[in-house]
Amino acid sequence: MAHWLMKTEPDECGIDDFAQAPETAITWDGVRNYQARNFIKAMSAGDEVFIYHSSCKHIGIAGVVKVVKTAFPDPTQFHPDSPYFDEKSTRDNPRWQSVDLRFVSKLPRLIPLNELKTLPGLEELALVKRGSRLSVMPVSAEQWQIILRQVS
Repeated sequence: MAHWLMKTEPDECGIDDFAQAPETAITWDGVRNYQARNFIKAMSAGDEVFIYHSSCKHIGIAGVVKVVKTAFPDPTQFHPDSPYFDEKSTRDNPRWQSVDLRFVSKLPRLIPLNELKTLPGLEELALVKRGSRLSVMPVSAEQWQIILRQVS
């Protein structure tokens, strides 16, 4: 099993959205960065994902979800009325991928970025590196445990 971190704006889709329908899978769509897309393609069913709230008042890791359906063509790329429409993408050759995610748990408290930056062992986590803007990134098993220890 691999571990990941996905950034989201909670007013679009946050951990509370997952918690409100814990048995329902939510499609993670709208990623328009090739490296982040490649990480989505590398995900497997059962992989765990930290949900990281960004571009909001309270920024940080808010909870955990899991991958329940592996990469499939992001449906928003084909809809001209979608903000994620991509005219160069075709059904025969889609450029963008989605995964389905399901709720696992909400953390007892939000773990803010400034705290993550101080934790030994997270120096190589892309999230804490200067200039990293990826919305999807891998988290090593060791980094995953370091982060979870902050709320246990």
